[in-house]
Amino acid sequence: MTEILTLARKEITDLRRNRFMVVLFAFLAVAVVLSVIVASADFRLKIADYQHYVDALKAAGSSATAPEPSLFPLQMLRGGIEYLEIIGSLFAVVLGYSMITKEKGRGTLALLFSRPLGRYAFIGGKILAVVLLWVSTVAALFLVITASLLVIGNAPLHGGDYVHLFFAAAHTAVYLIMWSLLAMSLASLIRRTGTGLVLALVLWLVVVLIIPQIGDTMDPDNQIPGGLFASLQVDKSHEQAVMAHFTGYETTRDLIEQTSVTKQYERATFAYLGIKNEYNQQPLSFIWAGTFNNTLWLLAALAASVSTAMLSGTKKIILRKVS
Repeated sequence: MTEILTLARKEITDLRRNRFMVVLFAFLAVAVVLSVIVASADFRLKIADYQHYVDALKAAGSSATAPEPSLFPLQMLRGGIEYLEIIGSLFAVVLGYSMITKEKGRGTLALLFSRPLGRYAFIGGKILAVVLLWVSTVAALFLVITASLLVIGNAPLHGGDYVHLFFAAAHTAVYLIMWSLLAMSLASLIRRTGTGLVLALVLWLVVVLIIPQIGDTMDPDNQIPGGLFASLQVDKSHEQAVMAHFTGYETTRDLIEQTSVTKQYERATFAYLGIKNEYNQQPLSFIWAGTFNNTLWLLAALAASVSTAMLSGTKKIILRKVS
């Protein structure tokens, strides 16, 4: 255990000195803050349009009223979560892959394994460093997000909102850790550095972009801004009656989406943040009942990535890679 802690401390020190990684994380924080600024500006425009509409009604002598747009602060984080699931996962791949390849570039792999280390001490230290790094990074990002909502968005947050933010942050940390460990595994297993990086990026492309896009394209309600059924003024009961005739199609589409861990992460975090309207302002028990399968799939992916990293990060496999 002491060996793992020592190696983890070394990795964290190396990452703190790596300006490139610092720039990447700073870029991610700026992107998240900008998403809050854009969402806040969009809500102010809606309020302004509403006020103009009310003033026009009064000027016309009409007594008709219209509901004022409601501000649900956590829904302003939709863009930020999308940045984390796409850009954040790409950064996680770069981070995980570099943690193995940097040792090859420095020629320190043989030196490290010449010491009397336990079988899993080397990779265990790197896994612990990845976990600590992403947990602290995500915590800092969500502190920035919270401050942005309070200061920039001028959004009132209540006790339940902070709890929902915590669950969204926990899912984000698990998601990013998983990607770093998968990239680390590929860096350990593939003999050629360039080939391993290409495979990692192809895997990222398929899981993060291609599969979710296929699922979204197959969803008829996504073909028109605001939703097909909403544009046709079809209520929820009639929408369900229509979709009942396409259960096989919808089941196939849903299965395709569920093969992407990115979609599992998105469904869970969108629910906890109330971005999905059916979960907005709902208690945690209701959200958990609707998304526990997404969380379990995400945890299963994390467990698989940890196991793969441990098995591929042994002395025999790592040194075979550079021999």
